[in-house]
Amino acid sequence: MAEQPMFRRVAIIGLGLIGGSFAAALRAQGLAATVVAGSRSARTLEQGLALGLIDEGSQDLALAVRGADLVFVSTPVSAMETVLTKLAPGLSERALITDGGSVKAAVIDQARRALGAHFTRFVPGHPIAGKEKSGVEAADADLYRHHRVILTPVADTDPDAARRVSELWTALGAEVLSMAPDHHDQVLAETSHLPHLLAFSLVDTLARQGDSTEIFRYAAGGFRDFTRIADSDPVMWHDIFRENRGAVLDALGMFRDGIDRFRRAIEDNDSDALMGIMTRANSARAHFMAMNARTSYTQARRSDDETGMTQHSDPTFVVAPGGRLHGRLRVPGDKSMSHRAIMLASLARGSTEISGFLEGEDALATLQAFRDMGVVIEGPHNGRVLVHGVGLHGLKAPGKPLYMGNSGTSMRLLTGLLAGQAFDTELTGDASLSKRPMERVARPLRDMGAVIETGEGGRPPVRIRGGAALKGIHYHLPMASAQVKSAVLLAGLYAEGETSVTEPAPTRDHTERMLNGFGYPVARDGATASLSGGGELRGGQLDVPADISSAAFFLVGASIAEGAEVTLPHVGVNPTRTGVIDILRLMGADIRLENQRDAGGEPVADLVVKSAPLKGIVIPEELVPLAIDELPAVFIAAACAEGETVLRGAEELRVKESDRIQVMADGLATLGVEHEVYEDGIRIVGGAYGGGEVESHGDHRIAMSFAMAALRASAPITIHHCANVATSFPGFAELARSAGLALDVRAPQESQ
Repeated sequence: MAEQPMFRRVAIIGLGLIGGSFAAALRAQGLAATVVAGSRSARTLEQGLALGLIDEGSQDLALAVRGADLVFVSTPVSAMETVLTKLAPGLSERALITDGGSVKAAVIDQARRALGAHFTRFVPGHPIAGKEKSGVEAADADLYRHHRVILTPVADTDPDAARRVSELWTALGAEVLSMAPDHHDQVLAETSHLPHLLAFSLVDTLARQGDSTEIFRYAAGGFRDFTRIADSDPVMWHDIFRENRGAVLDALGMFRDGIDRFRRAIEDNDSDALMGIMTRANSARAHFMAMNARTSYTQARRSDDETGMTQHSDPTFVVAPGGRLHGRLRVPGDKSMSHRAIMLASLARGSTEISGFLEGEDALATLQAFRDMGVVIEGPHNGRVLVHGVGLHGLKAPGKPLYMGNSGTSMRLLTGLLAGQAFDTELTGDASLSKRPMERVARPLRDMGAVIETGEGGRPPVRIRGGAALKGIHYHLPMASAQVKSAVLLAGLYAEGETSVTEPAPTRDHTERMLNGFGYPVARDGATASLSGGGELRGGQLDVPADISSAAFFLVGASIAEGAEVTLPHVGVNPTRTGVIDILRLMGADIRLENQRDAGGEPVADLVVKSAPLKGIVIPEELVPLAIDELPAVFIAAACAEGETVLRGAEELRVKESDRIQVMADGLATLGVEHEVYEDGIRIVGGAYGGGEVESHGDHRIAMSFAMAALRASAPITIHHCANVATSFPGFAELARSAGLALDVRAPQESQ
């Protein structure tokens, strides 16, 4: 028996592009048994019938809506009250009403007056979609697919009505958001209404010039692109500007202030101010493009050819079994060092040129935070960044919370650094970061005098009160954590007296090395690092080596793939980071360090790895903190090794981007790998394994680890939710394919 449609009878009032596309989408999805249109234009109704968009039409609006269980009103905002008044007598008691108007406060007021008691069944809405062409003949059944629809219900809107309208838009393929009406009008005034107004104004201004013909003849593509929206319907935009005049005027005032800042920078020949405006704008637009395309910030700045992933918002990896890795593979810059490079360069006196910067999501979150605090940063361009430092006390209060995305390193280190600033700040993150513990950083900082609040359960958001007088402390880390150590030392830059940290086991020491590189002395005495507040950092040159955490996937892949040989050049081999090499060598891996040298105070080498028979081991606990981020890849090596591999003392893995012990165990179970999970580790029995579907839980290291597992699988491995691979390894899919991995990037629905 055929499934019943969602609505028995739908009436659409106004059959232009928006209303016609709504009708076409209902038809395509089988969501309405009967579709009726109401319009004052007989010609429009005839076209709708001829195109098969509607079953019936009427110029009498009350007749058009009679018996409808849903009414969609798509008319100009200025006409909304008249239209609603005319159709109200025909409404059935339980009919739902929604609209497509781009100004909500005015529409809601009009609907309240026109609909009376039926107002509770009215769900104000605004589909953010459109086309160059207008009219019913431009109707497109896919117009709303993968676009946003904003609903703005009010206190007396029936919750059931709002739920059903939301479900309908979702069924049409749209992403449904909810927003307060006034906030909607403000946001749309700034992001849609203001750009249209400016385009109309620019074209009108130039057209009134005496030589406008010559101006338009020689206008470049930028003029065409910017002014394209001035081709929009003047009547519609006339209505919008009038109905939303308060918010539009506010947006114009904000824009005028921005233009004044630009003018002053040019008049004063202020290079830093001019570059600051443009770099912030360039970065902000990339963020906008990313959000609009439902993809990552990194991917929005690259073409499909560069990453192989930009066309998918949350891609799935499908990796065929077998293959071997070969070639010279340059992996991205070290993520830990990229974070610290931006932070310390921003706090330095003078400019710092950074090469090898990782253009991944996490490091870019750090970069954006400092732009938001007034630091002028040029780039990144092919790993090169020029940071115009402002000194230890030159940061400015951001105008909004600083968004850290998925980056725990950004949030924890910035918490320490911001504890000594004169202004208040709030740090937020994505859904994954919002679940991760922040009290481990906040506690010692409070001991220094910082005023810090964390969210429920000690998780983000983190709020830091400015103006606190910090005093140096000696802090014994309860557990090995480079992030906590670094946060305390960064706060120590602003503290009175000496700040020192003693760690129970060695952790990465990039912060200490880099501070010394910027001319800020950090002493080391055994397990204790210390510095005194009140010094100064000096800018210069900084080379970020390739990230050993990213290299780890290819170290494991080349070790387990028959006949493989890979060279990974210029990889950082800081002794606090080489635990993964030590572990793999203990398992029998053939890894050589060639061309060892120094780069900006950090040891680097070319890593050469060949396939080798691996054997299971008990991983020495002293190596665990030196390989904590690389352990998911080690799990795959263990699955291919002869015998058992046992890991203990790795409870830190449970509070990373995911519970990496359990998520890796679940994936190994899917492949048929024998294992036993401990609270602080895992036992893995190596041997042959199959394929299957693995859930990465949005964890980049889980996704890349199981991609390498396919080299020894007997069937394909499908890995879901791989978007966050861009957080640490932009271009992973392309590089892995070039090396010989049979990896295909697909949209989620394509992999089903």
